[in-house]
Amino acid sequence: MARLLEKRRSLHRRLQQQSRQNDQLRDHLDQMQSLANLGLVTAMIAHEMNNILTPLGTYAELALQHPDDRALAEKALRKAAVNSERAGRILESMLAMVRGERGQRDRHRVALLIDEVFACLGRDFAKDGIRVIRDIDDDLEVFGEATQLQQLFMNLILNARQAMLPGGGTLTIRGQDEPDRTRIEILDTGCGIAPENQERIFEVFFSTKDAEPGAAQGGCGLGLAFCRRVIDEHGGTIQVHSEPGAGSCFVVGLPKETAWRVDAPGDA
Repeated sequence: MARLLEKRRSLHRRLQQQSRQNDQLRDHLDQMQSLANLGLVTAMIAHEMNNILTPLGTYAELALQHPDDRALAEKALRKAAVNSERAGRILESMLAMVRGERGQRDRHRVALLIDEVFACLGRDFAKDGIRVIRDIDDDLEVFGEATQLQQLFMNLILNARQAMLPGGGTLTIRGQDEPDRTRIEILDTGCGIAPENQERIFEVFFSTKDAEPGAAQGGCGLGLAFCRRVIDEHGGTIQVHSEPGAGSCFVVGLPKETAWRVDAPGDA
């Protein structure tokens, strides 16, 4: 009997020790996850800042190269100032997203959001041999946070441009008003995406620029992951339809204001 009791006590001690070790491992994993999340957020912020800083530097360089052309210099500096303000709004928006806070959401005209994207990019797509077609009604609206939606469209447009370099092609942006959502399509005639990669393109740090034949190099695999994050924040959907060598079509669906208020995560 005494021996049985001693065995039970020994087993109890081992179970307590194992439980303490498990608790320590969970604490360690929680700390590691926090660091990983911090690293991911930092990488995403750096990625979005680069999208803005590149044209900002271009505008500043343009002003420096033409000091005697007052009108051109003023225009370039004005655009640089606008992009600087936009960089601040992006930082505020992304930090709010990380904290789980929702920025000001309202109705926005899709055509104006797209116009703002091209103005911020400061790139003449025609010089890359890319023809841009816009098929968006002036009164087509989308509901959401303006800065995040602009960054969503900017990443998709930049990806489409990259897929068509250096040979050029056609970039088509279409918008459609549907009963329960606003549908926006970004189509390119670039290198396309292999079927096995289409399932992974929204994964963090996965880049088709390193996986697709003929694709331009240098992707970091954060642009589409950021797009997915914005779409999830807005209760929308994003899909890709692509054929290698024939281009890609990214389809964004964003709910109307009433649908978002009912269906968005965290709403009562």
